[in-house]
Amino acid sequence: MNENELESMRNSFKTVYNKRKSILNDPQVKNLQEKVIDIRKDSIDNNEKLIETLKESFKKNDIDYAFADNAEEARNIICDVIKSEINEDLKDDTSNYSFNDNNNFNDNDFNDDNSFNDKNSIVVAKSKSNTLGEIAASKFLQSKGINVIETDLGDRILQLKGKDNKPTHPTGPASHLNVEEISKIVSKGLNIDVACDPKAIMEVVKEDILNKVSEADIGLSGANAVACEDGSLVFVHNEGNISLVSLMKTHIIVAGIEKLVRTIEDAISIAKLETIYATGSKVTSYINIVSGPSKTADIEKKLLKNMYGAEKVFVIILDNGRLEAIESITECLYCIGCGSCIVTCPVYNAIGNEFGFNNYLGGRGVAMSKFIQDTETSISSGLYKCTLCGLCKINCPVTISTSDIIENIRAETLKKGLYPEKHGKFKDNIKNKGSPY
Repeated sequence: MNENELESMRNSFKTVYNKRKSILNDPQVKNLQEKVIDIRKDSIDNNEKLIETLKESFKKNDIDYAFADNAEEARNIICDVIKSEINEDLKDDTSNYSFNDNNNFNDNDFNDDNSFNDKNSIVVAKSKSNTLGEIAASKFLQSKGINVIETDLGDRILQLKGKDNKPTHPTGPASHLNVEEISKIVSKGLNIDVACDPKAIMEVVKEDILNKVSEADIGLSGANAVACEDGSLVFVHNEGNISLVSLMKTHIIVAGIEKLVRTIEDAISIAKLETIYATGSKVTSYINIVSGPSKTADIEKKLLKNMYGAEKVFVIILDNGRLEAIESITECLYCIGCGSCIVTCPVYNAIGNEFGFNNYLGGRGVAMSKFIQDTETSISSGLYKCTLCGLCKINCPVTISTSDIIENIRAETLKKGLYPEKHGKFKDNIKNKGSPY
């Protein structure tokens, strides 16, 4: 990130911080916070039982599901579902569709190509999701010749940006870009002259998204929470785009096992607290609940499927290192995805999104990267950049002790002889000279 982007990011963070400051001490918010902490602890402590409950609930609700051990499995399941739905539509005639079946996908080597191939009829309408970012779902599908359209405004701006398009906040991915930069990105990306005005930019991007999404039969999203006893998925958004995505013929959802909670009421409580800490508003514009495919019973109370919404809902429950993380850094799985920790993090405000791992930004992302990838990844993500100041815990709605977790992982890496080269020089100097210098 350059200095202009960092300055724009800091201004955006300041706006959020000031907006929410007045409501965080509200007794209702405090009570909600205590409630959500208990919900998250219970959910993680009883994760295995919740998974079994969820299987039964999904079956009752006619929701298809699969479990993925890692990112590769999750990506392949997504692709298989898409292929299956297209084959069903065309009765096994896919001559009008183009799939690239090359399995040599490497996220690190893949270059973004955000152009829209009008000759390719396969279009996926995608909503914002850190979990989908974790498994590089968009890049993978694009490598298969599938058009992926980001429906969230911030994510679509980054998609049009093409290169260096890593998000800077979980709910405000383009927080580091000012209106002048966004105007240039959209003008270039859509080959149209867009005025340097937020409203004008929004209207142009919205029209483009709606035009492209009109060709889509597949919706792809994450979920803010999964209510296991009810077999329901809960989505939080302000733009209304998840409503569009959920109305596609097939709605595919990818959610980490840490998203599981007991009830819809628990899920709504998490959604409300996330909104407060992420945006400074007490409630979001939309909270969608999906408990199965579209249906109606308005004719003689006889159940009919496939009304306005999805004909198929397919949920992928993702592990990808989470079960191991539960055993080692349990608190990290309490996270509700509000991004509050990075808003006040001195390191993140100094260097931006290079401190973190993929879509998991800041110290919590560094910690999780050890289990999603490996120890070396946690070091390259910023393990030794953290100051251990503890501001992340103070500002975390569920009081995750990220700095303590970072310190413990450092101790583990030290035993393995893995640490920055300069730190090694300091250690040798202290040993030989009695001083780090």
